[in-house]
This record gives sequence, C-alpha cells and structure tokens, in this order.
Amino acid sequence: MNQPQSPNQFLTPEESADVDKALLSSSEKFLTRLTISSLRLLKVIAKDTGVAIDELTHIQVIKWIENDAKIKREKGNDAAVLRW
Repeated sequence: MNQPQSPNQFLTPEESADVDKALLSSSEKFLTRLTISSLRLLKVIAKDTGVAIDELTHIQVIKWIENDAKIKREKGNDAAVLRW
C-alpha cells in the first residue's frame, strides 16, 4: 500500500485513480475517497493521542481536530495536519 506523499495528503493520486476505475456511482466514489482519507486521519489521531484506533471516542476526535485548528490559527496553515 502506498503511503501519502506528504503529512497532509490522505489520498494518493494512485488511490484516487483506483477509486475512479471502480464500478461505483459518483456518490459512492466520494464516500470511498472520504473513507480512505478518514482512516488515514484516524491513524494520525490515534498515534498522537496514544490510543488504538478502535478505542478512539468521538470526543477524542473532536478535541484533536479542535487542537489542530488552534495550531493552524496560532502558528499558520503549514503547522497544522489538516490544511484546507
């Protein structure tokens, strides 16, 4: 499996192309991309919090995203994991 090319890239171009080739509707392709990206982000959150992915709670995810947003506001977009 190819890993993201940068810390904030959660879906590689190759993976995206594979999703495009799948026999799925547009909405199913979107959900597939979102799911792959979400898994990658959950792995980052689990590592940062020291919690196994299957033990993460919605509160931990919310707090991690809040913290990442705070880092973005205080230190700039390049300091955060999520860049949008």
